[in-house]
Amino acid sequence: MKKVLMVAAENDALVNAKVGGMGDVIRDLPPALLSASIQADVAMPDYGFLIRSYNALKLAQVTVPFCGQIHTIDIYKMPRPEHKQNLAKSSYHAVAETDSTEVNSWVYLFSHPLFNQADQSIYAQGSSDRPFADDASKFALFSLAVAKAICEGKLAEYDVLHLHDWHTAMIAMLRQCVDEFSGLKPLKCVYTIHNLALQGIRPYHHDSSSFISWFGYWFNQHDSVNDLPEGIADPRYSSCVNPMRMGIVMSDVVHVVSPSYAQEILRPSNPAMGFYGAEGLEADLIHKAKAGQLIGIINGCEYSSTTESKPSQNVKQRLMLINQAQQALSKWQANKDVVSSEDFIASIKLTQYQQQLESSRKNASAPMLITSVGRLTEQKVLLFLHKTQSGKNVLSELLDSLHRYNNDARFILLGSGDAVLAKQFKSIAAHFNNFIYLNGYADNVAQTLYQQGDLFLMPSSFEPCGISQMLAMKQGQPCLVHGVGGLKDTVVHDRNGWQFSGANLDQQAQAFIQQFSTCLDLFNTQDWHQVCDNAAQARFDWQSIASEYASKLYSPS
Repeated sequence: MKKVLMVAAENDALVNAKVGGMGDVIRDLPPALLSASIQADVAMPDYGFLIRSYNALKLAQVTVPFCGQIHTIDIYKMPRPEHKQNLAKSSYHAVAETDSTEVNSWVYLFSHPLFNQADQSIYAQGSSDRPFADDASKFALFSLAVAKAICEGKLAEYDVLHLHDWHTAMIAMLRQCVDEFSGLKPLKCVYTIHNLALQGIRPYHHDSSSFISWFGYWFNQHDSVNDLPEGIADPRYSSCVNPMRMGIVMSDVVHVVSPSYAQEILRPSNPAMGFYGAEGLEADLIHKAKAGQLIGIINGCEYSSTTESKPSQNVKQRLMLINQAQQALSKWQANKDVVSSEDFIASIKLTQYQQQLESSRKNASAPMLITSVGRLTEQKVLLFLHKTQSGKNVLSELLDSLHRYNNDARFILLGSGDAVLAKQFKSIAAHFNNFIYLNGYADNVAQTLYQQGDLFLMPSSFEPCGISQMLAMKQGQPCLVHGVGGLKDTVVHDRNGWQFSGANLDQQAQAFIQQFSTCLDLFNTQDWHQVCDNAAQARFDWQSIASEYASKLYSPS
């Protein structure tokens, strides 16, 4: 059986170890790869709580020079859990003490105080004057520790080293540039880009979070960033290094998480025109593509063995959704001294929606529900807030159309993130009775929105893959999406959902509004129900995708 070591910052197989789509991949891919005769183990930081949560067994230590001092990193080992819940100490230690026990894959947890946040979060918030500073130092030390552990034989033997996003890309640099880590070269190095917009860029020197501060033991003889080996320096910022670029240039194969995104990142970004491509790394990506070393494979989704029918969308089910949302609002207040204005407005809106539904209990079905779930970032919501020629933003135009279609219809958006964006959505919610903005995340609310919604909106400016559209589709909820990246590869226009596109932001905004109106006209027609059925039957299963990993990424070059 071929053996792969995945190195990543997130892993949703473990409790509280996920922030974005990378966590879903590291959760779902290892068990799927078993069907292709590949064992995939995972190395990740402990973050100060995972070892304790799972009673993982201490395996080894490594010592490395870092930031002018010698640091010791402890390595723990545990079986990949079948479920995220904590397991009893006896059951974990009984399995972890011997490799002879049948274990499909292992998780290595690397422990050091620098990896830990006081609030047990994975990523630090950082600041505008020192972006990525704390996280870059954390993942530089983690990358160094993983490289050292492999070379010293502290982990199992592997055929492939699979690095995920900028957090682990510095392993590829150490493998390529430092003789001490030449033991990594026999392993094929695969590098996956989950989000090219986040690159971990930091100064070359003169900062505690800088390349020379981290790796001065090997690179201090270089006078400037321009003296470093090709692929380390950032192409746009002359005094900075770029971990994302290190992963691209110094790996054997670069993988991105959809075929369409693999084509988009060969073009330079042009935000003014609403296009987000290579983010300054187009030259390196074009070089990889010409060498046949840039591969696009869509991420997968978990499905039940049988196609489930669309859950009933009656008033009773919608009232359950409202109750779940109200409970989530209450939980979000637990650590707040005062009720936030976003939550206060949402609570009022939910009560109004509840009263409206209760007054129409006699109706067999509930009025139309538009949904959206996702992190609040410019990537996800820029088009919602783009101003049209009328002076209104796109979201306001959509809400006006929804009101004209049915005064009782609602749009519920669940997501948190950028505080400035949240303030704008709060303002819109305060002015439109048919818009409910839930500023946070609750998994049960998200799942019910996927199940109960009639139309899911995902107007991302760029989307390397996307998972929300797949989760909505498998529940029979069709999606209206911007035709980019993984959205373009999963939502087929007029078949299992709808796309819009445009050559610039104004055209994209107008196409979004027009297609939304078309969807309202189609609602509840025979054509609409056929699209819903097609969405529920669409499959992007991990087992099929795992075979592509085996043949396109892990096979000998």
